[in-house]
This record gives sequence, structure tokens and C-alpha cells, in this order.
Amino acid sequence: MATPNTKQKAYLQLHLAVFLFGFTAIIGKLITLEQTALVWNRLWIAVLGLVFIPGVIKGIRSIKRSNFLIFSGIGVLVALHWLTFYGSIKVGNSASVTLACFATSSLFTSILEPLITKSKFQWIELILGLLVIVGIYFLSGVGEAYYWAIVIGIISAFLAAMFSTLNKKYITGQNSLSVSTIELAAGFVFISVCYPLLQNLFPQPQWFPTGNDWWWLIILGLLCTSLAFALALEALKEISAFISTLSINLEPVYGILLAICFLNEDTQLNFDFYLGTGIILLAVILHPIIIRIQKRESKPIRKQTP
Repeated sequence: MATPNTKQKAYLQLHLAVFLFGFTAIIGKLITLEQTALVWNRLWIAVLGLVFIPGVIKGIRSIKRSNFLIFSGIGVLVALHWLTFYGSIKVGNSASVTLACFATSSLFTSILEPLITKSKFQWIELILGLLVIVGIYFLSGVGEAYYWAIVIGIISAFLAAMFSTLNKKYITGQNSLSVSTIELAAGFVFISVCYPLLQNLFPQPQWFPTGNDWWWLIILGLLCTSLAFALALEALKEISAFISTLSINLEPVYGILLAICFLNEDTQLNFDFYLGTGIILLAVILHPIIIRIQKRESKPIRKQTP
């Protein structure tokens, strides 16, 4: 049974993870490697950073074989999500457009979570998810040159909603760091096995980083992946997949604001950006308020005894 303190801790863990995730698009744009090589290197660095943490290997050994296979499958979805995420950035040459599309994951989660976790369908979550879509309409403000980037970005958002919901279903009672290691390692193995096909579809002129790419990949792999992924999984033990995904919609806000500092993308921002950002923030803020009001109204009124 979750207590107010554990809930608060979960929210803090989640928002720290989201803040770290906010750097991923910016770093991905700075790294010169194409998307497949970028994700492949990100995965092995992240796994290497996790396996040396005390208790991780022991935790992996204690996981049932059936759950091990499930988490491995989720890891493949994570890899596909990142491939499409960075593919969208590389195609559109814009971190902002990809991050805006990523916010559609809350809409997908509002539909997927009741189906996968057998939880009650919440109309308010669908409405808030649609509100996020309205925010994206204003947030993106782009033309035909970005259409493919938008399509790939939305596919990436669907995959994110899928693996987040599946993690919510199976993470309870598991070691978050061990599960993170299994999923990220499975993603690495998946890309390695599919190398011939991926190389044929998306030719990578270079697979290993050079120069400053090494530093960016280490930051991306250890802080923005190992740490952030484990924090997000730990938070899922106490909060719903929808709340997690809706909170992660702050990633485009953090990411675009960080892009102002590091990539000087403020020249691309206009009134539509601020309006879209405001709508997304409104959806994130409204959800816990509405849920609290609903719980208060659903409580039975105690009759006073004479």
C-alpha cells in the first residue's frame, strides 16, 4: 500500500528522470553518428554502467525465466523507440519537432493502459491526452519539410507508451536496476543481431564514436539512460503508467528550453511554441487535481448518529 511519502518520492524520482531525459534529444543532435549506431553505442554504455552496481547481477538471477523473457521483449520495444526517436531527429534535423511529437504518448497510454493492465478506462485521461494533441498542434508549427520527422516521431511515441504500460504491469516487486539492465541489454542484442538488415535499410557510415562523440555518449548512456531509466522504473511501482507518461510530456518542454541554451534554437520559437507549451503544462497540472476531486466526491458521506 502506497503512503503519501512513497508517492512523493516516486514523483520526485520521475521528474528527475524526465529532466535527464530532456537532454537526450539535444545530445542526440550533437552526436555525429546516425541513429542506429547512436542507439547501439548508447545501449552498451548504459548496460556497462549498470552491471557494476552491487546487487544488479544477483537481482537478475532472482527474476523468473518467464519475466526475464517479458522484460527482454520490452527491451526490444525500447530499442525500437529510440531508433525511431533519433531517426525523427536526424530526418527533420530538429530536436524540437521530435520532442513535440513525443508528447502524443500520453494519448496512446490512455488507450493502451486499460487494455494491457485491465484497469478501468478513464475518460478524463483520454480528454487530457487529446488536450496534449492540441498543444502539439501549436508547439510544432512546422511545414512539409518536417512531415516524415513528425510521422516517425509519433511512431516513437506509440512505442514509448507501449513499453511504459508493459513495464507498469510487470515491474511490481522487481529490482528496478536489474530490470533496466535486462531491457537495455536485450535492446543491444536486438540491434546487434539485426545489424545486416539495419545496415541495409539505414546505412551507417560509422559505428564507433570518435572525438567529442565519446563524451556525449558517456553522458547519454550513464546519466540520461542508466540513471534516468532506473528512476522512471522505480517510480512506476507507485504511480500509474498514464501519470508517468503524462509527466514525461514535460520532456519536450525541458528539451526545447535546454535547446535554447545549448543549440540556440530560440530563433525558431514563436507565440505558437509558448501556447503549445502552456497547453501541455496545463494537461500535466490538471490531471492530479481532477483525480483528487473525483476521489473526494466518490467518498461515501458518513451519516451522523443522533
